Amino acid sequence: MLYSLFDFLHRTFDLPGAGVFRYISFRAFAATIVSLLIAAIFGHRLINLLRKLQIGETIRDLGLQGQSQKKGTPTMGGFIILASLLIPVLLFARLDNVYIILLIISTIWTSLIGFADDYIKVFKKDKEGLKGRFKVVGQVGLGLIVGLVLYYSDAVEVREFLGNGQYVDVSKLTTTVPFLKSNQIDYGILGQFLPESLAWVPYVFICIFIITAVSNGANITDGIDGLAAGTSAIIGLALAILAYLSGNKIFAEYLNIMLIPNSGEVVIFCAAFLGACIGFLWYNAYPAQVFMGDTGSLMLGGVIATLALVLRKELLIPVLCGIFLIENVSVMLQVAYFKYQKRKRGIEYARENRLFLMSPLHHHYQKKGYHEAKIVARFWIVGIILAVLCLVTLKLR
Repeated sequence: MLYSLFDFLHRTFDLPGAGVFRYISFRAFAATIVSLLIAAIFGHRLINLLRKLQIGETIRDLGLQGQSQKKGTPTMGGFIILASLLIPVLLFARLDNVYIILLIISTIWTSLIGFADDYIKVFKKDKEGLKGRFKVVGQVGLGLIVGLVLYYSDAVEVREFLGNGQYVDVSKLTTTVPFLKSNQIDYGILGQFLPESLAWVPYVFICIFIITAVSNGANITDGIDGLAAGTSAIIGLALAILAYLSGNKIFAEYLNIMLIPNSGEVVIFCAAFLGACIGFLWYNAYPAQVFMGDTGSLMLGGVIATLALVLRKELLIPVLCGIFLIENVSVMLQVAYFKYQKRKRGIEYARENRLFLMSPLHHHYQKKGYHEAKIVARFWIVGIILAVLCLVTLKLR
């Protein structure tokens, strides 16, 4: 909104200072500051409202240290992140940009799925929340939208650097493969035996898988104070850097990476996302004054997945979102190992000889006696190392 207004004032009246809104760096900085301010102001009031409405977290006794003190802590705090993200984006980003539109849709879509889950848990008193199959249907729907838009939209372009300042348009199914010298691959090879009209099918399935996996990974990671919000902030900062480089012709040429025209606007979204996560962390850091609930956690994962797909960096997700991945994998391994031992040696042996003391992985360390603040700090450190490793792939091939 403000971009269009000040661009009009600059072109029509040559208003002094109005031209600064054309700079992505200025708008990204402004989006971060506004996002932090909204979280600080709106967050405090929302927490008080949630307390007044007695919208508190129901805690199951899992025998974890400090768990009982969290009973009744306000939940559904994901609305703090939602407001802190969307308002700066609407103010500072170009709303005619296909990537911004897609990211706004992803944000609202996944937060609605999470809200439905929180609503059932809090108001319907059903601890199971929204049935898993309905969550998956919602995530599949978003994956379908993202995949089809990135494939069919005329506004989506991908260009490859040929040398001497020359670029050539390449297939929209082209993506980046990390750590390889010829670091591009065309998903079209997966659909080469399909009719041309169905060439999009394998790519859309990949989009669906990535959005579902990352969204659920963020949801599982949201188990102790500050872990999901802090980890998402680290990922958001890395994606902001990747977005800026991919949308800038000079840097894309220097680094010999794909140029994605108009993806520079994604930097503003990432900046607001970073501010929203840090702003929420102000209230969610140990000891948490509010929990984000599924309204926030499913949305964080969905947005991160969409950002990676838009920037053609989805194959970096196992590294960039390594915390989400290991949390997800720890649950799957725990279940698989338990079933295996139960089948081989019986239920009692399986219960007494679990692979982890508890899953997800952060609960395993809690069971081992580590304070949750220490666990979170160490997970953040690992997340920073993984984010730096992803940025290093720009030159390490």
